[in-house]
This record gives sequence, structure tokens and C-alpha cells, in this order.
Amino acid sequence: MIAPPITTPNARFLLARLSHLIALGFGAGLSRIAPGTVGTLWGWALFLVIEVLFQPSDAVWAALIGAGVLIGWWASVATVRRCGVADPRYIVIDEIVAFWLVLWLAMPMGLWGQVLAFALFRFFDAVKPGPVAWADRAFKGMGWRGGWGIMFDDLVAAFCTLLVIALWRHVW
Repeated sequence: MIAPPITTPNARFLLARLSHLIALGFGAGLSRIAPGTVGTLWGWALFLVIEVLFQPSDAVWAALIGAGVLIGWWASVATVRRCGVADPRYIVIDEIVAFWLVLWLAMPMGLWGQVLAFALFRFFDAVKPGPVAWADRAFKGMGWRGGWGIMFDDLVAAFCTLLVIALWRHVW
């Protein structure tokens, strides 16, 4: 007998495996309301804590984000296999790592710049205009391809966010 897909995870599911813990953003994905937004907020908070406590170099940030993409890909694949849903909204490691990329490349900026970056990223991730919609469709499914798709569309949303920020900085 095949278990039904897990559409609403709980703390037991979160803690059942390391891959679930990572994929669900250490609990941010359990939010019943806007888990992607909660995951992005959690990523923002983690970024600031890491910056203040460790003051990592650009090389360290690049390594953290690169490792985050690879580990997030693995955790997404493993979690999707166990929950039976191709791209569940409760997987939020993609938002966390992609928003780290935005903050790392757009800093330094004050609070209002970070709020704008957050709003732009959430817009591109939620509305999925143009290239983000293409990235979301390009790698749908289960397995390694689907896990990459979970990560990839958020990386494209991060790129779009960074492009808007760069254009804004160029004009003003």
C-alpha cells in the first residue's frame, strides 16, 4: 500500500530525517501561512546573524551559498521522495539560499535597501514573471531533476532581483 502524499507536514515529519529538517528550513516551512515568505525571512535573519558573528569573507559566503545549493538540492530530492509531492510549498531551503545570494551580492545596504531586496525577491518568487516561470517549468518532477528545479527557480528569482537592484543603482 502506497502512503498518501504529505501536503501538510508536522513536527514529526520535520524531525524524522536530516533532509526534512534542512529542506523545511529548520521549521520555517511548517508555517501554515506563506511558508516561502517565512523561509525568506528566516534566511534574512540567518544572513545577518552570520554577518555579525563571523564577518565572513566573500570567499566564505561563496562557499556557504554553493554548499547551500548542493545540500538544498540533496535535501529537496530526499524530502520529495518521502512526501510524494513534486514541489511542495513547505520546502523553503531554496528561498533561504537564494536570498543569501541576493543579500551577499547587494550588500552593503541599509535596512530599507534590505526590505526592498526582500520585497523584490518575494515578488519574483511568488509571481514568477518571465524567466522565473520558465525556470519553474523547466525542471518539474520527482528525483534529482525535480530537486534541481526546486532550487533553480529561486536562483533565477535571485538573479532577477539583483538585476533590478543593479539597474536601480545605475539610474540613481
